[in-house]
Amino acid sequence: MSYLLRIVLPDRPGALGAVASAIGTSGADIVSVDIVDKHDHVVIDDIVIDMGPGQMPDEVLSAAQRLDGVHVESIRPFDGALSTHRELQLLEAMSVDPEGSAQLLVDELPRIFRSGWGIIVRDDGLVMTSSASAPENDRAEPWRQPADAVILDPITDALPADWTTLDTALMAVPYGENRSVVAGRPGGPDFRPSELSRLAHLVGITRSIWLRYVKAKKAQGSS
Repeated sequence: MSYLLRIVLPDRPGALGAVASAIGTSGADIVSVDIVDKHDHVVIDDIVIDMGPGQMPDEVLSAAQRLDGVHVESIRPFDGALSTHRELQLLEAMSVDPEGSAQLLVDELPRIFRSGWGIIVRDDGLVMTSSASAPENDRAEPWRQPADAVILDPITDALPADWTTLDTALMAVPYGENRSVVAGRPGGPDFRPSELSRLAHLVGITRSIWLRYVKAKKAQGSS
């Protein structure tokens, strides 16, 4: 079975190697490592591991956290597809199908961010499109369109109850003037500012692809 670990470790040579050795000693195999964030002399990594029958994730957690300066922020089952070029593949798909770029974006968010779901919601709460595993309601109530990219707080922000179940981490980025892209990660860990920046970048590119498509369609219609 595969698990996703989010690990905070010192930003110094050899730290990741020590973590990898500890994970290997516990009997797990590392499948992939992605750097999520760097700040204040620490690195936050997402590490996907495979464990054999009868092995417990607690063994990996204990082995990693015995290392000086290492903290396991979360560990959870992982069944997402792995790709080292997820964002590039998404942009290539959008260039082939610009009309479907918004749907492609929300469909790929769970794989790009190792999250649970993606939604595009209008400022009046109408859900325009969503990925598999997203909450199934057609309307998001309550909902308030954010002015800027933001990591949402289930305690202080007005959010639909079905978005916040299972301790879901949430982030949102405006997609034009009257709609937003929302990503949800049930069970956490919390989204990091670097992940929010990546989402904002992807949403901006998606919006540009869509607007170019609309402009080209209008030009064809007037010719």
